[in-house]
Amino acid sequence: MNELEIQQARLNKILKKDFGKVAIILEGRDTAGKTGTIRTLTHYMPIDKFSIHLSTRPSQATMNNWFRFWTTKLDMDNNKMVIFDRSWYSRGLVQAINGWCSEEQYSYFMDNVQSWEEKKEDIRYIKFWLSISEETQKRLIEKRENSPLTNWKLSPNDKLALSYFDKMTIYKERVITSTKYWNVIDYNDKQKGQLELITTLNNILEKGLENE
Repeated sequence: MNELEIQQARLNKILKKDFGKVAIILEGRDTAGKTGTIRTLTHYMPIDKFSIHLSTRPSQATMNNWFRFWTTKLDMDNNKMVIFDRSWYSRGLVQAINGWCSEEQYSYFMDNVQSWEEKKEDIRYIKFWLSISEETQKRLIEKRENSPLTNWKLSPNDKLALSYFDKMTIYKERVITSTKYWNVIDYNDKQKGQLELITTLNNILEKGLENE
């Protein structure tokens, strides 16, 4: 087995144990590799050990009741992971940057998100920021646009992403320095990034099992 497969097998061994409830949050810039990481992470996992929550455009009702909506998504079964391809942190990132939420909604989110998470005492949060450079993002957007296999993924937001690269950096730093459990992974090389992410996930889960 190669190094990635060794870590995938290591994860499956962990999943045979009583690992509780785990919420894995994947955040990052457009094209960073969140969806591909989920495919790699779950490729060999037993299908009863995980579920995936994909990013969708929220309704106005959801926007107005942000924490209430996400509370329902954290109603998790024991010994099961929920993997979030973007999450409630969209409010502190893309929504704030694009003006999709109000300043009041943004401030309320940032002031309360940590205490809201901690109300679910039985959930272990493991958060990943997939970090890519401006040059890498530009290359990936161009590749996506020109590929007949992946151009369906291209959205107007992808094309705008480079225009607010620096602004995203500011908002990202606010999020990861004011809330807990973040792991920043270098994703400029996606294969190396995926290996580091799964290895980090395994280390965290094993440490948690040792402490129980």
